[in-house]
Amino acid sequence: MAGFGQAMKLSSEFIAGVAVGAGMGWLIDRLAGTSPWGLIIFLLLGFCAGVLNVLRAAGKIAEPKPGVIGRKENE
Repeated sequence: MAGFGQAMKLSSEFIAGVAVGAGMGWLIDRLAGTSPWGLIIFLLLGFCAGVLNVLRAAGKIAEPKPGVIGRKENE
């Protein structure tokens, strides 16, 4: 059952990223009248965010550390 739980978690992470991206794109298209470009761009961004969330949840890439961006290793 642990494997099933992990699969459900990873799939919901991915679906949530895509759904939020599509929703934001649709909303921007409605407000700005730029249909379908907002939906297309934010759907792709949501897809990328979903893949990144799945990789982080699966432990394939490290979590970002706050305050470390832009610093050199020996500083």
